[in-house]
Amino acid sequence: MSTYVEPGPVTRDDENPFESMKARFQVAAQYLNLEKGIYDFLITPAKQVIISIPIQMDDGSIEVYEGYRVIHSQVMGPSKGGVRYAPDVTLDEVKALAAWMTWKCAIVNIPFGGAKGAVKCDPTKLTHSQLEKITRRYTANLLEILGPDSDIPAPDVNTNEQIMAWIMDTYSMHSRRTETAVVTGKPVFLGGSRGRREATGRGVQIVTLRAMDLLGLKPEQTRVVVQGFGNVGSVGARLLYERGCKIVAISDISGGYYNPKGIDIPAAIDHVSRNRTLEGFGGGDRITNQELLELDCEVLIPAAREDQITIKNAHKIKAKIIAEGANGPTTARADKILDERGIFVIPDILANAGGVTVSYFEWVQNRMGYFWSESDVNQRLERIMLESFEAVLKTAKKYGVSNRIGAYILGVDRVAKVVRARGIYG
Repeated sequence: MSTYVEPGPVTRDDENPFESMKARFQVAAQYLNLEKGIYDFLITPAKQVIISIPIQMDDGSIEVYEGYRVIHSQVMGPSKGGVRYAPDVTLDEVKALAAWMTWKCAIVNIPFGGAKGAVKCDPTKLTHSQLEKITRRYTANLLEILGPDSDIPAPDVNTNEQIMAWIMDTYSMHSRRTETAVVTGKPVFLGGSRGRREATGRGVQIVTLRAMDLLGLKPEQTRVVVQGFGNVGSVGARLLYERGCKIVAISDISGGYYNPKGIDIPAAIDHVSRNRTLEGFGGGDRITNQELLELDCEVLIPAAREDQITIKNAHKIKAKIIAEGANGPTTARADKILDERGIFVIPDILANAGGVTVSYFEWVQNRMGYFWSESDVNQRLERIMLESFEAVLKTAKKYGVSNRIGAYILGVDRVAKVVRARGIYG
């Protein structure tokens, strides 16, 4: 059992992602004896931009959407972070996600800082044309911020390769040259990297298998529950399924499906490809997302949205391993409960870092104009994920803390060292 340091006061509420990030950062800062000036510098976003996005709808009417881009840090290099489209997104959520990207990039030791973007909209209610207009106007409004040497977006919740292609094209039209390195997660034929689409889920699989090995769990004896069946959850589930794990439950926005004998993951993926969601999937009994989290299993992969494991349900989690495929699925106050119960948590800023790692590979390939095979990408990804996993565990052991706080200590320390070396301009 690790030593647990109580997070500092949460100034708004336990479910606020930015407050959860700050609480963990505060604990890491205590262990590192971080100077007040460095502390303030690292916790404060470098830039927060709110833009309006007016577009003409298909019927000729005009709607105005709100967009965000938060640059948390550019200390280690250009800022890097996805763009999500969601009707309930908030600035605090984007700030938290940007900060997590900073620590995530530092943990996997790639030369990027952290950023995140969002548009407050419901993409399920928008036509293809409307999505393109929103994306292009969002990009045009951020031309002074975006760039292959300054800030590089990527896909996130409800965004995909097509949206990244529109961002790349809009930026390129204004630059008067094709600039593929301005965004990652593009289609392979448009400068994308092989293996990028599966990278986050593959990273989750790599560290999950390593944690299972440490705990003496064999794949054929391991029951896995996956919350969220989007890109990360479905790929992670498929890869673990292919290694012999029994996926006993999956879920998405339409609800959950439980089958103690194991779910046919390829059939579930095929169902989603035809129907967009798991609604109507016949491979298991219907359960709620909340019931899914509390199922008896060896591995739980929360790969949906923030704040799924809280003080209200953390004591009901039965998994031995939690591999956080989503960003911020566990609140800061729930950490203590999971830690005291001896659950092996692979924190989000390590577990889902495969996406940004292969985004880095894509950026490198775009800058070189030379592209790698998928086996090369996957081999390099596995090396970085396993090295980062061992570095987090080594840090956690050194300080006698949980894996999550070990990850924060590792990431924050690496960024702080660069800040001290570079100094403060002004």
